[in-house]
Amino acid sequence: MELWALSAYSGSRIALARLTTIPLRHFSALLLCAALAAPAPASALDQLDFSLQGVENKTLLKRLRGASMLRTAEREKVSDPQDLFSTALADYRRLVETLYALGYYSGIVHIRIDGREAALIPVLSPPREISKIEVSIDPGEPFRFGTVDIAPLAPGTQLPPEFRSGERARAEVVIDAAQGAVSDWRDAGHAKAEVASQDLLADHADYRLDARIGLAPGPQVRFGDLILSGKTKVRPERIRRIAGLPEGEVFSPDALDKAASRLRRTGTFRSVALTEAEKLGPDNRMDIGLAVVDEKPRRFGAGIEMSNFEGLSVSGFWLHRNLLGGAERLRIEGAVSGIEGDSGGVDYSLGARIEQPAMFGADTVGYAYLDMSSLDERDFTADTVTVGIGATRIFSDHLQGSVEFALSYSETDDVFGPRDFTFATLPVSLQWDKRDDILNATKGHYVDARLTPFAGLNGEASGAQLKFDSRVYRSLGAEGRLVLAGRFQLGSVVGPSLSETAPTYLFYSGGGGTVRGQPYQSLAVDVGTGRTGGRSFAGLSAEVRTKVTEKISIVGFADAGYIGSESFPDGSGEWHSGAGIGVRYDTSVGPIRLDVATPVSGDTGAGVQVYIGIGQAF
Repeated sequence: MELWALSAYSGSRIALARLTTIPLRHFSALLLCAALAAPAPASALDQLDFSLQGVENKTLLKRLRGASMLRTAEREKVSDPQDLFSTALADYRRLVETLYALGYYSGIVHIRIDGREAALIPVLSPPREISKIEVSIDPGEPFRFGTVDIAPLAPGTQLPPEFRSGERARAEVVIDAAQGAVSDWRDAGHAKAEVASQDLLADHADYRLDARIGLAPGPQVRFGDLILSGKTKVRPERIRRIAGLPEGEVFSPDALDKAASRLRRTGTFRSVALTEAEKLGPDNRMDIGLAVVDEKPRRFGAGIEMSNFEGLSVSGFWLHRNLLGGAERLRIEGAVSGIEGDSGGVDYSLGARIEQPAMFGADTVGYAYLDMSSLDERDFTADTVTVGIGATRIFSDHLQGSVEFALSYSETDDVFGPRDFTFATLPVSLQWDKRDDILNATKGHYVDARLTPFAGLNGEASGAQLKFDSRVYRSLGAEGRLVLAGRFQLGSVVGPSLSETAPTYLFYSGGGGTVRGQPYQSLAVDVGTGRTGGRSFAGLSAEVRTKVTEKISIVGFADAGYIGSESFPDGSGEWHSGAGIGVRYDTSVGPIRLDVATPVSGDTGAGVQVYIGIGQAF
C-alpha cells in the first residue's frame, strides 16, 4: 500500500497524498476525541531512526530530517505517547511537501511506531507507550520540467532560469516563478494581479512535470486616499505628511513600503500596518488603510564605560517621541567622563536636540540643537557652547546626508595660551550603511564622511575639518561563527596653521576609539615643552571575532594610529600601535565588551589597558 504518495499512474494530476480511507480534513476532530480518551503516558521515546530507500543522498536526507516534526519532538524530549502519535501523523504531510519542494513527486513515506504503520493505527486507540519510531522514505526518481508556461507576463518579466524544460521540477521553483510574475505586474501598477489558473500535470512514467499557470493582471491602479484607524495622539495631517503616500499616482509596492518605513523611522509608533482595499474605486483608485499604535511617549536610558586609564564614563538621556502632536522628537542627554582617570580632569557635556520628520518633504528630517561641554584634557581645556539648525535627507535605505548651520563659542587654554574662538560652521555629512546589524555587524560595510567648513567671526583663522570613517565586515563559515572586521579612519584640518587652530578641531590618537593598548590621547604633536593635537590623523583597526557559544565570542584585535602636524598625512608625523584580546557577551541591546590590550610600537604607553563597554569597538 502506498501511503502519502502521488498516484503512480502515468499522466495523473498532482493531488495531496492520501491516507488509506481516512480523509485528512477529519483528522483534527478524530485526534481531539482520541486526546480525550488517551491514557497517561507510560514511557519516553527511546529511538528515532530516519532512512532513505533506493538511493543514497545525504543532502536529501538532511532536508527531510530538518523538516520532520518528530525530530523537533525528539530534541524537545516529548514523552507523551499521544503527542508523539499525533506528530507522526502530521509528519506524513510535512515529509511529502518536502519531497515536492525538491522535485520528488512519486515518493513513498512510511512512519512505523514500534513496527506498526502510524497511518493504520486507529486514532481512537492510540499507543499506550512508544519506544521506537522508524521513518523510511523512498523518494523515487526526481522529476524534471516538461512543458512550462506562465502567461500573460508583464513587460520585461524574466522568469527564473530554473523554470524551464529539462530542469529539476522543484515545487518551490514553480511557486517562485508564479509569485515573481505576479510581483512584476504589481510593480507595473496592477495591484490586483493574481494567479487565475494553474494546471500541474505529473507524468510518472517519464518522471516529468508540466506546469501551466494563467495570470489575471487586472487594471492599472492608482493610489486613492489614506484611511487612518487605530488610537494615536499624532495629528492625522502629520501622519499623512510623514507617510508621503503619492495619492493619485500609479500604484507601486515600493511606494507603499516607503510610506511604512517613514512612519516606523520616526520611532513614534509601536506598530504600522498598511492594507490595500479589496475593491477599487472610481478611475481604478485604490484606498490604503493605515493602522498605527503609538509607542510610549517618554523614554530614558543610561550607559557606562570604564578604562583603567581613561577612568569611568557615565551617560544618560531622556526622550519624548511626540512632543507637540506631530511626531516631534526631543532628546536631552548628558555625560560625565574621566572620573578617577589619568587622562586629565573630568569632562562634562549636556545637549538638547529636537527633530521634526517630513519638514521639507517626506524623506527629510529637520532639527535644531544646543550643546554645551566642558573638557579638561591632558593638553588643553575648553568650554564650548554650540547652537545649530539643519536637515537630514534619507536618499535610500542605506544612504543619508545632512547639512546644517551652526554657531559656536569656545574658551580654551593650551600650549599656545588662553584663547577664545567664535565660529560660524556649515557641516555637511554623508553616511552609507549596509551593515546587517548596527549593534553587532557580521557582514556589510559602513562609510561616514564629514566636512565642516568654519569661518572665524572675531579675527580667527578660517578653514575646514574633514573626518572619514570606513568599516567593513566579512562573515566566514556556513553559520557565520567567524567574523573579520576592519576599520580605516582619516582626519584633516586645512586652512589655519597649527597654532591658529582651535584645540577642539585637532586630532589625538590612543584609547578605545583609536588605538587600544595605548593611553587615551597619548599620541600628539610636541610643541616646545608642551603638546597639542595634530592637523592630520590616520587610524587602522582589525578584529577577528569567533563565537565559542551562542552568547560568547572571543576577539583578537590590532590597532594603529598616526598623528602629524601637517594637514594631510605625509609620513612626517608619528605612529603607534596596540593589540590584545577581548570577550563579547551578546545581549538584546548589543554585546557587552571587555578588551585587554598592550602597546606594540611607539613610546606613548606601557603596561596593560582594560576597556569595558556596551557594543562592539566598531
